[in-house]
Amino acid sequence: MQISLLIAAVAAVAAEPPWYQKTWYPYLFDCSDSADWRDQYDSACSAHSANECDVETRSACPQTCGLCTPSSPKMVIATPPIMAAAVAFLFIAYLYVRIDAFPTGAEVGLARVDELSLKIKSGARQFLETEYAYLAVFVVGLALTLFFLFYLTEDENAYTIALSVSLSFVTGATLSASAGWWGMMVATDGNAKTTAACAGDRANGVPGSLNAGLNVAFSTGAVMGFAVVGLGLAGVSTAYVVLCSIYGDDDQALVMQCLAGFGFGASSIALFARVAGGIYTKAADVGADLVGKVEAGIDEDDPHNPAVIADNVGDNVGDVAGMGSDLFGSFGEASCAAMLVGASSPGLVAAGWAALMFPLTISGAGIVVCLVTSFFATNFCPVTREAHIEGALKLQLFVSALLMTPVVWWLSSSFLPTSFAVSGACATPTGAFACVAFGLWGGCAIGFITEYYTSFSYRPVVEVSESCRTGAATNIIYGLALGYKSAIVPVFVVAFIVFGAHSLAGFYGISLAALGMLATLATCLSIDVYGPVCDNAGGIAEMCELHPSVREKTDALDAAGNTTAAIGKGFAIGSACLVGLALFGAFVTRLSAEGGITTVDLLDPITFAGLLVGAMLPYWFSAMTMKSVGMAANAMVIEIKRQFDANPNLLIPNHPDRPDYDTCIKISTDASLQEMIAPGALVMLSPVLCGVCFGTRCVTGLLAGGIASGIQMAISSSNTGGAWDNAKKYISKGAMDELIGQLEPETVDGTGKVQTKKSQIFKAAVTGDTVGDPLKDTSGPALNILMKLMAII
Repeated sequence: MQISLLIAAVAAVAAEPPWYQKTWYPYLFDCSDSADWRDQYDSACSAHSANECDVETRSACPQTCGLCTPSSPKMVIATPPIMAAAVAFLFIAYLYVRIDAFPTGAEVGLARVDELSLKIKSGARQFLETEYAYLAVFVVGLALTLFFLFYLTEDENAYTIALSVSLSFVTGATLSASAGWWGMMVATDGNAKTTAACAGDRANGVPGSLNAGLNVAFSTGAVMGFAVVGLGLAGVSTAYVVLCSIYGDDDQALVMQCLAGFGFGASSIALFARVAGGIYTKAADVGADLVGKVEAGIDEDDPHNPAVIADNVGDNVGDVAGMGSDLFGSFGEASCAAMLVGASSPGLVAAGWAALMFPLTISGAGIVVCLVTSFFATNFCPVTREAHIEGALKLQLFVSALLMTPVVWWLSSSFLPTSFAVSGACATPTGAFACVAFGLWGGCAIGFITEYYTSFSYRPVVEVSESCRTGAATNIIYGLALGYKSAIVPVFVVAFIVFGAHSLAGFYGISLAALGMLATLATCLSIDVYGPVCDNAGGIAEMCELHPSVREKTDALDAAGNTTAAIGKGFAIGSACLVGLALFGAFVTRLSAEGGITTVDLLDPITFAGLLVGAMLPYWFSAMTMKSVGMAANAMVIEIKRQFDANPNLLIPNHPDRPDYDTCIKISTDASLQEMIAPGALVMLSPVLCGVCFGTRCVTGLLAGGIASGIQMAISSSNTGGAWDNAKKYISKGAMDELIGQLEPETVDGTGKVQTKKSQIFKAAVTGDTVGDPLKDTSGPALNILMKLMAII
């Protein structure tokens, strides 16, 4: 049966109208012609009462009782997303071969590079193993809680439903953790090879090159990007097929209820990974900056700095593993939300599996598009000088969005019926395409707006840098103002996406817009992970005291990575807002289906009260994470000072003595794991307690307030910290040396060279960067998960 269906499908690909609609799922009508479209659906096929449905009557039958649809088309329709996931895994295998072809440090005569990389990898691995041990207990405990909650309902299939939800939750959590682990492992291997590629093999006359370093770092990031999307797509597709096999095609609402456990599990892990990773990396970073740069006058990557290994470990557990789990959660939740809302539409259900699986086909097509796009950075556009690096990376984003646009048009016209009612709107394939395109290009707009406010290539960051001439206070003031201002345009972009998408297809349109923003996730995440890999490569080059030309190359790669990382954060924040709103829509849709509320009335006192509390939660959450970073950084500063006092040789340049790195690693690990619990509990318990104590109307207000407040605070926090970081880099590269020489002549040495890092202007910039570190790498990114996780609970 399956083979014959597949042959029929292949034979009909070129048919017009699309074969999904003409052969298996032919019921089409204009839903705008009838206000009561449900009655039109229900009365369209009288043959069901006689328990028969022939080919002739099938063309007028919208129902999915099994009589008018094929007995088992689901595996055929589910094949494209699963095949796309397989393509992602095959491409990852190719990337591993490509990365392995580059020499290690030992192979170019730099064995110390490999030793330090192994130390960083060991620290990151130790942290994740400890963190995942804690989270395993959490996952098992919550899975059992979900099982008993669903088992105690009065449903006749309570046991099966309880088991399905619990296993779906565990699957999402496991895959989310796996995505983070996978990315961290490859990143800690890629950093040494990036350093070696930039250094070259001097003994054999092979020079290092920017292009080789870029290829290693980008290929390393691509492994993470395709792993996240591949695991997510395979997980959601497989879970959906299995659940439909258990409950049948008719009860899509129940299938989606069980599938929501997948997104819940993914985001639960992402929350703790983001918070713990952010606290870890910023505790080490702040400690290394405050004591090393400001007090001792040594660089944060100097091998004499006790926090240097912990700082490099933090880049991997926070910016790689944390980011991977975060975006895996976004992907899983956006897919679940779109399919859940879609399942509430009789038109889409009637159109069959092809229409219901449309959200997953977007992600599947995105994998292929991103695969093609990746060759632009590694093969088609070789980098020969520093100015080309940023352009080569940003070209990836533009090309992937450009190629994805016509693909989405084809998918929407092929998989969706010509007209269907969903979420109170009359939708069409053209409208669905527009919703995805809104998200796709809106994400690009948010990303490039974020770049404008955080890159020292543009005026806003230069103004922040210039404010350092009058001290740290004015630097802080300018940075905060920039962050607040940077939220204006992105919020208008998101508002336009929400209004346009909802007008065209209700909450289903918003879900599609979220998927559109995540359609090129593999490319976005590849570029995002590229940054920490280059940062680690620069740190390793400094700790190995390699030739200054090597550090110049790694710094050039890292500078472009800082810009693209800011773009990636913009994508993550925008998609988190849309995903949160899509899940909110799914929540309201579910309530409406069960006879509950259908609209959110802000004039209702209990709803407005929930709105106020929800708008406050991002501030409460940020306060907890910021204080956690401060406490951990305080312990780190005390330990670094203790080591400097105990061994003054650490302050002597080029001295062979080395500090105790392991103690600093332990401080960051212990602090991050202890402090991640309270913020996580706040996010997960707030909607539960609100619903139990005050009802669903209060929950709707809580979710709306959290999303509206969270996106603005996330953008402001991330961009403020990013601007301060790049203002410091702008000054450190010598852009203000002439001014520093005039205002602080004591920083000019005997050769007339300005010692930038000894100036008060630079120290003011470091202070701003230190304040901004927990904003851009802990509180800001973690707010993404607050917006999503509260809604899916």
